[in-house]
Amino acid sequence: MNQFTSAEEGPCTTRIPADISRPDRLIGPFTARQAAVLAAVGVVLYAGWWATRPLMAPLVYLAMVVPVAGAASALVLGRREGVGLDRFLLAALAHRRRPKRQVYAPDGVPPLPAFVPGRWAAAAGPPPAAMAMPYAGVSADGVLDLGREGTAAVATCSTVNFELRSAAEQQQLTAAFARWLNSLTGPAQLLVRCHRIDLTPLADQLHQDAAGLPHPALEQAARAHADFLASLATGGNLLGRQTVLVSREPAGRARRAVQRTHEAARALGGAEITVTPLNATNTAALITGACNPDTPTLPAPSEGDRP
Repeated sequence: MNQFTSAEEGPCTTRIPADISRPDRLIGPFTARQAAVLAAVGVVLYAGWWATRPLMAPLVYLAMVVPVAGAASALVLGRREGVGLDRFLLAALAHRRRPKRQVYAPDGVPPLPAFVPGRWAAAAGPPPAAMAMPYAGVSADGVLDLGREGTAAVATCSTVNFELRSAAEQQQLTAAFARWLNSLTGPAQLLVRCHRIDLTPLADQLHQDAAGLPHPALEQAARAHADFLASLATGGNLLGRQTVLVSREPAGRARRAVQRTHEAARALGGAEITVTPLNATNTAALITGACNPDTPTLPAPSEGDRP
């Protein structure tokens, strides 16, 4: 629920969906997975009591299994950062076992040459592991092939200055955004990332086009603005923000991912947000810029970029 207050119009509310990917509750507050795990723990504890009841008093066995049952219940029912504690623990163990030094090496990491002294090799530590890239390629439509994780279509989004709008305009923008959220049929992610901006090409283009303007005052203003952009470019690293929309679909449904991107473009138009689907070239440039943020490679341009 999104709510804000206006001195003229009073409180305004817009209902948006909750977590649409939340599992359904099967038995009371428990999901099917939680119910299955708790039932398995109960069966194991009951089997342990049945096997040890000739040798152990019930109260003694109960005192022994209460910590075990409590720990199992906490793992199954507890959550951290929106993830169940059992899955969080498995992810932590997998991260612990995964090598921390990884490099892109499709043919494998070659060993150190034989002429390297042994003490140098020991000081260098274990060699890096080959990095498994999370995507297998980009189709002609700009859809990322994520292998067994499915497919993803990428688009850039413009931004809206929400604070400068009146309460009625804010309500309209929020309602349009809520309608898009209610229309989602699959996972979607809005990613805001920073990237470097190079204003030199824009300044050069302004200098080149200034001579063709119909009035000397316009030409002078264009050249002054170009000089201002050039001064910004030499003043240090400029960063811009880019909003990226990612629509996910299961494997083999790349066309549906593209269709959902176009549906988002139509739905978010009511919120004055321009959604621009990326083709294969722009998607590859975006991924390259995200994987190599310190390189001069620039991401695909969009109306959502602003310094």
